[in-house]
Amino acid sequence: MSDKPKPPQPPQHQDHQPGIEAEMTPRPRSSMENWKASGKLEGKRALITGGDSGIGRAVSIGFAKEGADIVILYKDEHQDAAETKRLVEATGRRCEVLAGDVGDSSFVKSAIERAVGFLGGRIDILVNNAAEQHECQYLADINEAQVERTFRTNIFGYFWMAKYALPHMPDGAAIINTTSVTAYRGSPQLVDYSSTKGAIVAFTRSLSEQLFEKRKIRVNAVAPGPIWTPLIPASFDEKRTAEHGSSSKMGRAGQPDEVAPSYIFLASEADSSYINGQVLHPNGGDVVNA
Repeated sequence: MSDKPKPPQPPQHQDHQPGIEAEMTPRPRSSMENWKASGKLEGKRALITGGDSGIGRAVSIGFAKEGADIVILYKDEHQDAAETKRLVEATGRRCEVLAGDVGDSSFVKSAIERAVGFLGGRIDILVNNAAEQHECQYLADINEAQVERTFRTNIFGYFWMAKYALPHMPDGAAIINTTSVTAYRGSPQLVDYSSTKGAIVAFTRSLSEQLFEKRKIRVNAVAPGPIWTPLIPASFDEKRTAEHGSSSKMGRAGQPDEVAPSYIFLASEADSSYINGQVLHPNGGDVVNA
């Protein structure tokens, strides 16, 4: 008999991609309720994609608790975005939310201009976090439009965000990209998604060398394992959603609040000034060949 705890989530599925946190049971822990802040990001201005829910929500609130003003980009989950805005503003920091498709370079360019206006002329921290994934059991059956869509959101969007944010980022700023444990161990049902996450690792390492040499901008990444976010019920059937996280060494899915501290660490110059081109692995104990 296994000693692993039973996964806490009941069977559920959402048809909306990338998912709605307000419709999940149980709700993810993403409000950073127990985070003890110490002013690590006082006076900073952060732009976070996919910041309306899940990991992005926890990062947004964590950054705000540490003293940063926040702009969130999200697709169309308006209820989730409004709740994240409320939670950020409850910390005493300013927050703006902008809806649109990060895979569309014209939207990214205009959204960054609006974000810079709200944030007072600069972006100190860029978090590329928005993503989508679609399950497919056999490569011969994969939808070509789906592959293009996944790459457009998950990696092209990171390029556009960095490209158009850079002119507004001061020397010594920070970029943090969200990759995944699947970049290292693969996923037979998520071949296109895993491929984009591997591309993000290479993007992070390459950009870190270029930008530190030119601008002393540090570029790092976080590779979460199985985390309880809206992307899970939006991606999988009810049975697999209920089992999400059970294969991890800890026998459960992680919570967004357990991942966000990695982003806070990488955003804080005081904590991570000697870290560049690296990937942190909050994944429940999986050993990966990084």
